[in-house]
Amino acid sequence: MELRSGNPALSEKTFRDVAFAGSPGEAMTIGGTVNKTAFLLALVVLTSGWTWHIYLQAQNPAAVMPWMIGGAIGGLVVGLVTVFKMRWSPITAPMYALLEGLFIGGISALTEAQYPGIVLQAVGLTFGTLAALLVAYKSGLIRATENFKMGVVAATGGIFLVYLATFVLGLFGVGIPYIHGSGLIGIGFSLFVVIIAALNLVLDFDFIEKGAQSRAPGYMEWYGAFGLMVTLVWLYIEILRLLAKLRGRD
Repeated sequence: MELRSGNPALSEKTFRDVAFAGSPGEAMTIGGTVNKTAFLLALVVLTSGWTWHIYLQAQNPAAVMPWMIGGAIGGLVVGLVTVFKMRWSPITAPMYALLEGLFIGGISALTEAQYPGIVLQAVGLTFGTLAALLVAYKSGLIRATENFKMGVVAATGGIFLVYLATFVLGLFGVGIPYIHGSGLIGIGFSLFVVIIAALNLVLDFDFIEKGAQSRAPGYMEWYGAFGLMVTLVWLYIEILRLLAKLRGRD
């Protein structure tokens, strides 16, 4: 059985080298993954609230930047470690959530200062999208067929290449025109990215469900929760960016 996800943490190779559980009590379950996802979300809220509090007290971006940058870099490093060392996920997944919370709290506070009320809108849209797609997936309205998976994976890879090119060109003072602005092209690009990020949730649901059916080892609950968090963080950031572009046109 082939398992594929646009999420780099939940690729088709994930279960290839794991030893499957010997008894049902040792196996990955959907309920266990849901519980661990909720725990990781709580950790994100905890540290994001801390960073937000620092900004509110200082009212100075300089006060929050070290936490935000440290969280972003640390989250990337810990995320990569988790991908290559899945057995460590019971430890590294909570570390990732704590670090990403620092980054999210910082960028949210800075964006909220510029566009009051935007963070509440972004959070509501993120969890609304999560709930809507979960219902659509469980009811069969959206099916993770092979063609669907291939399309989402290809689009996700294309977005990654655009962001990588933006980063590399930015080092030389060169920017990609239009797509990062608040014009119609920029808004259209952000809307496309939000849609692809949301569709990755469908692939994540499918991946976790098949992992539970395959009786993957229990530590994969943490890894599955970690992969879902990667997508949720990406979706939230992209929704926040889209809303900021829309508000920037007012």
